[in-house]
Amino acid sequence: MMNKVAVCCAECGKEEDEGGVVNLKTCKGCMLVKYCNVTCQTKHWSTHKSACKEHAAELRDEALFKDPPSKEDCPICCLPMPVLLISFVSLPSATISSVPIHDFAVAHEELAKSHSDHYYSCCGKSICGGCVHSFQMTGNDGKCPFCNSDRGNKSHEEIVEEMRKRVAANDANSICELGGYYYGGAFGLQQDRAKAIELYARAAELDHHNAHINLADVYHEGGNLKKAKFHYEAAAMAGDDVSRCNLGVMEARSGNMERAIKHWEIAASAGHFRSMNNLRILFQEGGVSRETIDSILAAYNSSCAEMRSKPRDVCVRRMKNLLN
Repeated sequence: MMNKVAVCCAECGKEEDEGGVVNLKTCKGCMLVKYCNVTCQTKHWSTHKSACKEHAAELRDEALFKDPPSKEDCPICCLPMPVLLISFVSLPSATISSVPIHDFAVAHEELAKSHSDHYYSCCGKSICGGCVHSFQMTGNDGKCPFCNSDRGNKSHEEIVEEMRKRVAANDANSICELGGYYYGGAFGLQQDRAKAIELYARAAELDHHNAHINLADVYHEGGNLKKAKFHYEAAAMAGDDVSRCNLGVMEARSGNMERAIKHWEIAASAGHFRSMNNLRILFQEGGVSRETIDSILAAYNSSCAEMRSKPRDVCVRRMKNLLN
């Protein structure tokens, strides 16, 4: 019979026992070594520091570049919820050099900038534009498509009060939305960016990816690129394509093109048009192979197709008609 490999403190060598008298704690940075107490960990840090940081970076990269989780579904139609309306638009395959992705986005700026979902403070749900439009066309304009509550006669004060109740119940989506109201001074609230950041941070602790995005944008605007990158990475690992595209831009500006391309490939494969366009430009400059660009474009169109439906197409056409 083989003897069990001893697990011991990296500093003093004390072994962990099955009875639990000695219960070693794993280093949270690298997950490689264990210590019997904080004193031993502190003493060993000068020896362990370099290896710990190196392996911690490897673990973070492994998590950062693995396949992201699936997009959240609209609670009504159960289709993946894209960030922007333009994600509903599929592009021709196998013609990447002539696909006017950027031109299309410029010509249809409202699709490239308009969010595809609508938040309702009554139930805390975010509903896709297709379902909202379909519900309104049945004569229910002014009502919530999910819980059917009346929205048309609600004052700003009543909407904020509804949201505060959901915030008190620790609903991450509502916490983040209320932060946005404070940040922009919307719905009758006095602009208070410190309060907004506090709410964003609270929602981020609940793993709400939109809160990480908002924090990243705030830090990026303030010039704190280290904190901005941390929050963009947290959002990207949660499946946010916009944050992953932004990470690609940050890496490209730092000269890390291999990492930038990895980010854009993941985001484009999930249906993010700006990442797809960045790869198109690189292909034209010789930075990406034809085989790679064709493969990514096929994945891009497939993801866009998964997010499309007749009601969503109607929503897109309606938006275009309103702004033409």
